[in-house]
Amino acid sequence: MSKSTLTLHHETETQQVLTADRPITFEEFLRLFGEDDEVELVNGMVVQKMAARTSHEDLQGWLLSVLRVFVSAKNLGIVLGSRTPVKIDGYNGRLPDILFVRKERMHTVTEEAVLEAPDLVVEIRSPGDKRSKVIGLIADYMRIGVGEIWLVDPQEKVLRVFWLEGGKYQELSFRKGVFRSRAVEGFWLKVEWLWSSPRPKENEILSKLLGSKF
Repeated sequence: MSKSTLTLHHETETQQVLTADRPITFEEFLRLFGEDDEVELVNGMVVQKMAARTSHEDLQGWLLSVLRVFVSAKNLGIVLGSRTPVKIDGYNGRLPDILFVRKERMHTVTEEAVLEAPDLVVEIRSPGDKRSKVIGLIADYMRIGVGEIWLVDPQEKVLRVFWLEGGKYQELSFRKGVFRSRAVEGFWLKVEWLWSSPRPKENEILSKLLGSKF
């Protein structure tokens, strides 16, 4: 576990953007696009998300399965995957890889979107993801006050976690050992599981987490 240092990078990138003759609102975004559209709303513009690689989807599916069953077994709230928009403000909306909302805050979850900050957001960095994209995602989640943010980076083999404490974010990096979530009560994992090939089977992990309850 370590604190990160600040390094600046110069990068050139392109992305597909859909624009209108004025900024698109979040409400309009929800009406125009649905669960089959891999797009986000960024500063009133619709930005196409890149197709995920198999390795990204495999890790996302594994982590989503473990979190969903754990949260359901403990009756802690709801875990959703990468097709659920999160409202950032009137002209911005993101699609986290995974999110968690405590049962006490389920009023923030509608059929179309999550309208307030989730308690946990997970983003998995793909090889093609530019730093500016990742920084923009984290900044948006911080702006709405997400209590715990995971940035899983399989290429660097590091789990970066941002915790909101006293109105400020603390950033820590984990490369090995046990990581314990503060947002999902009782949930932990060995960081090495995220990079191992093959990963431990979901039922084996859940047996460790839930014991006789699973």
